[in-house]
Amino acid sequence: MAKNNIIDLHCFGQEIGKIGFDENRSKSSFQYNPDYLKSGIYSNLFPFILKKVAPVQVFGQFNNETFRGLPPAIADSLPDVFGNLIFKTWLESKQKDFKKISIIEQLAYVANRGMGALEYLPGKKIPIDATINIDEIVNVLKLVLENKQDTSSDRLDSTSLLNIFKIGSSAGGARPKILISENKKTHKIIPGDLEYSEEYNHLLVKLCVDQEHGYQREVIEYAYYLTAMELGITMMPSHLIEDKHFATLRYDRQDGKKQHVLTASGMTGWDFKNPDLSSYENLFKLASSLKLPHKQLDELFNRMIFNLVFANTDDHLKNHSFIYDPENDRWNLSPAYDLTYAFNPLLKVTKSSRALSINNKRTDIKLKDLLSLADEYTIKNPKGIIEKMQNGIELWLQNAKQLQLSEKIISNIYQDFITFQM
Repeated sequence: MAKNNIIDLHCFGQEIGKIGFDENRSKSSFQYNPDYLKSGIYSNLFPFILKKVAPVQVFGQFNNETFRGLPPAIADSLPDVFGNLIFKTWLESKQKDFKKISIIEQLAYVANRGMGALEYLPGKKIPIDATINIDEIVNVLKLVLENKQDTSSDRLDSTSLLNIFKIGSSAGGARPKILISENKKTHKIIPGDLEYSEEYNHLLVKLCVDQEHGYQREVIEYAYYLTAMELGITMMPSHLIEDKHFATLRYDRQDGKKQHVLTASGMTGWDFKNPDLSSYENLFKLASSLKLPHKQLDELFNRMIFNLVFANTDDHLKNHSFIYDPENDRWNLSPAYDLTYAFNPLLKVTKSSRALSINNKRTDIKLKDLLSLADEYTIKNPKGIIEKMQNGIELWLQNAKQLQLSEKIISNIYQDFITFQM
């Protein structure tokens, strides 16, 4: 495979700049297209890190597992744990060494198929299958996740892996998921990495691969979704496929257009694995620096309280995102996502500390800690918000029972919920 050291970055049909990578020094470089800078359009595309200057910018400070040497906004486009597993397995089936694939080549494989609106050219052209069979994908995924290496099998071959790579590797996170597009009229399902017209519903589907012991993470997440929606949290419409796969409309594909999206981590360079940077205070500072409308700060406070009350301890910096408004050259809070219980409720584990701290605390958070943050950002009626979320526990119990989650699962999750004396 040819080594390409430079790749073009495009967004909204414009060439924004070029990305380079020096493998010997593990440093990346970025240079804006002069025509883009002169045009003045989309000037707020990258609010931080990438300065709006003509000279080449070199980045050596992001050489870690999260950013892999790239500017954080670009690293946001790379697949995470699950996507890399599929990519690695597919490459090995083609006798390619994953460790020898350059970061620029990985961006070339993302091409115009990634989450959000950023595109990387030239890209590797990959054939598109006409339709998708979710059951077949799940069966192949089981083999991949079991680390079976026999790629000559009829069930685990290059074609099957390529199909999953096309539709699954662009989405972040560690859980098995695919991107699909469903024709609104015919309901035909096709790979969701290239199509983004209004003729389709564009979905991210979290696949239920393992149902051992009656534990279905996807159904639990759907119970959280229903509860969050009833409590006024802004989310994209979601549903269960065959009562087990969690499908949600993609917020980065709306009105037949790609939406430019950056996570809090990708926008700022805050490593979501670094506890020193992972705090709700930082999230609120970021939202304020982006000059979000105050009602969106209220929304962020609502989400913080929801995650706290309902024991979603994995609400890290990559699980909070912002959407760019190209017409007004400004940013907004994205719909909420990944609201769920992060652990196996059938295993007895010690209580986990939160991914995002509140008032420098990850455990034993008190009402005064929440009110202190609310006061700093003039959140309207914070006690009322906290009380509303706590009252929502009954809604969650009703939803969980209607979805026929087992009593043991419901009980074990419920025990981790947090309430405050008002």
